[in-house]
Amino acid sequence: MTDPTEEEQAQARRFDEWAAGYDRWWAPVLAPSAHRLLDQLAPVIEAGAVDVLDIGVGTGNLTRPALARWPHIRVTGLDASREMVGTVEALIAETADDHRDRFTGTVSFAGDMPYADGSFDVAMSSFVLQLVPSRAKVLREVRRVLRPGGRFAYVTWLVDKRAFKPDRIFDGLLDEFGFDDEEDRPRTGDIPSVERAVGELRRAGFRDVSGSRAMLDYGYTVESYIAFLTEFDEVSLFDEMDRPERRRFLALLRERLMGLDPDDLRFTVPIVYASGARSR
Repeated sequence: MTDPTEEEQAQARRFDEWAAGYDRWWAPVLAPSAHRLLDQLAPVIEAGAVDVLDIGVGTGNLTRPALARWPHIRVTGLDASREMVGTVEALIAETADDHRDRFTGTVSFAGDMPYADGSFDVAMSSFVLQLVPSRAKVLREVRRVLRPGGRFAYVTWLVDKRAFKPDRIFDGLLDEFGFDDEEDRPRTGDIPSVERAVGELRRAGFRDVSGSRAMLDYGYTVESYIAFLTEFDEVSLFDEMDRPERRRFLALLRERLMGLDPDDLRFTVPIVYASGARSR
């Protein structure tokens, strides 16, 4: 196995920090799109697939509903973040039907998986392949760990340059208050088109490849968006503010958000589903 890059290590540390709030604040945004991916995999799993790999398991947006839906499967959840793996293990243990005996967590990077060739019947991934340093390398690894005829399916972001209006309001207020918000890292891993997603799978050696475009649509309210910022996405920034400044900032933010059309509070972005099988 190769050593992780500095970029991979930094990314793992960020997700360790986010793990506590991820399931409450970000996973619900992604969950409906992840569940549709399970619908796409249903024919394969219901035909007898048993060993399932969830690449970038996070807090279990794919794993937890899959375990509940298909009692015969075993899921291995891989994630670079130790805190994410620990969180999904704890959440699985809290369910009324304890699925711990059918879940195994692995802390590792997707480009260098610690599994033998042909270990899994199915592999799946939700909003992870835009994060990896080399998607081509990860796709080759996925193909390697699948059994002949095994299927891989994923969902992730398509390139979209439109700005979310609540974010623009928030950024504008930061400027007014003299805060240097950490500049968003460019999302260079977002996929330009469905055709690119299909082509990448084919180049990695997958057959029977397909892809489709869809939309992720999540409705915030003024209060839920503010809570998302203050309790998850921008916690450290709000911690820098003293109490009077925080109160003034939030009052102005709430006032300006209230002036938006309700449709402007809908987080609506294009996504891509792609799938392929390992040759027999």
